Amino acid sequence: MEAAAREYIDGIDPANRPLFDRIHGLILGEFPDAEVGIAYQMPVYRVGDRSLNVGAWKHGVSIYGWRAPEGSTLLERHPELSSGRGTLRIPRTLADDITDDELVAVLRASLERDSGTDTAT
Repeated sequence: MEAAAREYIDGIDPANRPLFDRIHGLILGEFPDAEVGIAYQMPVYRVGDRSLNVGAWKHGVSIYGWRAPEGSTLLERHPELSSGRGTLRIPRTLADDITDDELVAVLRASLERDSGTDTAT
């Protein structure tokens, strides 16, 4: 992990730290070789040519550059989480209603390499 990423994480508001740590742990659990750096002044997780930014804000945590997994019920249950601009905003108030399985599905869809069908930039 780059020092700048560690500094960012260490400086996260204690109210948001559990949610950030949960997402951080799920990413590294699924992708233990992910490189963790800084891009756009927030942590970026890089796996091959894929990347996902995760930032802590007043509301909770946002995930940038995410992809919706096929068959996901997350946005069916909580359509308000998607800003429609590649941003998934997870407020602390809804975090307990989102399962780890739902988050892992988003993380896999976002960071796993497709078999020749990748259209990500």
